[in-house]
Amino acid sequence: MRLLMAAGLVLGRYPSGVMPTLLIKNGRVIDPASGLDAVCDVAVEVGRIVEIGPKLTTAPATEVIDAEGLIVAPGLVDPHVHLRQPGQSERETIQTGAAAAVAGGFTTVVCMPNTTPAIDTPEIVQWVRSESASALCRVFPIGAVSVGRKGEALTEIMSLAQAGAVGFSDDGDVIAPAGLMFRALRAVVPTGLAIMQHCQEPTLTKGASMNASALATRLGLVGWPAIAEETIIERDLRLNKNIGCRYHVQHISSADSVEIIRQARCDATSCEIITAEASPHHLILTEQACDGFDTRAKMNPPLRTDADRHAIRQGVAEGVITVLATDHAPHTAESKATDFESASFGLIGLETALPLYAEALVHTGAIDWPRLIALLTINPAKLCNLDSHGLGALAVGGTADITLIDPDLDWTFRAEESKSQGRNTPFDGRQLRGKAVATIVAGEIRNRIVARVSALQ
Repeated sequence: MRLLMAAGLVLGRYPSGVMPTLLIKNGRVIDPASGLDAVCDVAVEVGRIVEIGPKLTTAPATEVIDAEGLIVAPGLVDPHVHLRQPGQSERETIQTGAAAAVAGGFTTVVCMPNTTPAIDTPEIVQWVRSESASALCRVFPIGAVSVGRKGEALTEIMSLAQAGAVGFSDDGDVIAPAGLMFRALRAVVPTGLAIMQHCQEPTLTKGASMNASALATRLGLVGWPAIAEETIIERDLRLNKNIGCRYHVQHISSADSVEIIRQARCDATSCEIITAEASPHHLILTEQACDGFDTRAKMNPPLRTDADRHAIRQGVAEGVITVLATDHAPHTAESKATDFESASFGLIGLETALPLYAEALVHTGAIDWPRLIALLTINPAKLCNLDSHGLGALAVGGTADITLIDPDLDWTFRAEESKSQGRNTPFDGRQLRGKAVATIVAGEIRNRIVARVSALQ
């Protein structure tokens, strides 16, 4: 009871005149934003949470979900997905990507601007927002830093922010010219948003398709050195030293990158503005997955060594890496069914992310479930300023975006059953433990595994 009151939650009877449409009972409610971790009930009315507390009455509710044995968390937020629209709907659409998101427990996704055309004008930002209105989850766009993502001229940064962009990136490509990056950092500061950098020094990775190592040599492939990532991070941090722009490293892949971020976040000011994310595949797999020229394991940045994987996990455990993001990247079957050097980079990840994160971080003892939930909710929400929309948290009066998780459910992922248009994943057929069994957006159940989440009516 003390913990509930400290979190500022309303206990007792429902507010006068309110009749909840949904009541979630008996779940372990974990809300890192408030510090709540207790078995209690959550009542929802007209898309809002109206009460959180123990043993709420079931009588007025239209639907009651028994969540005993489940985690009741804020809706998961993924700050790095590729939804391919506009212009690449043969790979994914906003609608199919959103369907994959809710199947994986995500109520909000943030889409990257490497589309055709790039998301580099206010009109295209508004088009994405409009197209997303009927999607199963919330979708927010990232605006391109450079016009056409060509690395030559800055976009209209403030206009993109005013149109609804929630961050800036040329993801898929690095912002390579130092002068352009310097101007971009200064231009983004007034928006209060973050630059999300794809860290890849292009002159070090020309023709490269996997980690630079003895395995790459044996396979006859051009190696991709970790220094290509690390040198961009170091350069950008130096450029940003006297600017103070919020700076985020995407899909970190190397041990030395983790160490650079660790040192950069040492003082309180830097800790607020410098962040980094880890993706499921870099937490689970190593370059050995590429052996045999398996194009499903071709990633950007590439899978690296066991030492790198361990360092990334340790970086999460120590709080150096504070965000988890899938880098969901669907492709056509043809673009992967070719030789390794020609194959597209990336994998689908929205539906397998949660259990893979649990496998790498919770089941190994690196972190616990409340920390994992923070990495998937309030932290990415803050990265994209979505906490100001009430996302990433469970709060009375706040939006009812909720994910119910069965941490012990054993299941097998089948790529052919994916809601995404993509089937490109090395995790096809993998045995997994932990799954989102209900995904609720604005009070509406958008995905539910009926066999596990039962009604009490």
